[in-house]
Amino acid sequence: MAISEQQVRHVAMLARLGLTDEQVSALGGELNSILEQVDRISALDLSDVEPTAHAVPVTNVTRPDVVRPCLSREDALLNAPEQQDGAFLIPKFGG
Repeated sequence: MAISEQQVRHVAMLARLGLTDEQVSALGGELNSILEQVDRISALDLSDVEPTAHAVPVTNVTRPDVVRPCLSREDALLNAPEQQDGAFLIPKFGG
């Protein structure tokens, strides 16, 4: 399945990309190459391959939650330009 220049321009417009003619041509070639690879993969018999979310096992790499002392409300508000009732006061925005 080949992608046409018109399709490249349409996708670029949807993505709000201003492409030159040279970029459209280059991107068309790259997208066609990607589609060729997808076609190759689609042709493989993968009926015996178990579906996976990740190719390699993934473990949580974040640190464990530990309760620690934090800033007091007074310290947190110390440098606030404006405060009201123990909270940051910010300008109104929106309609």
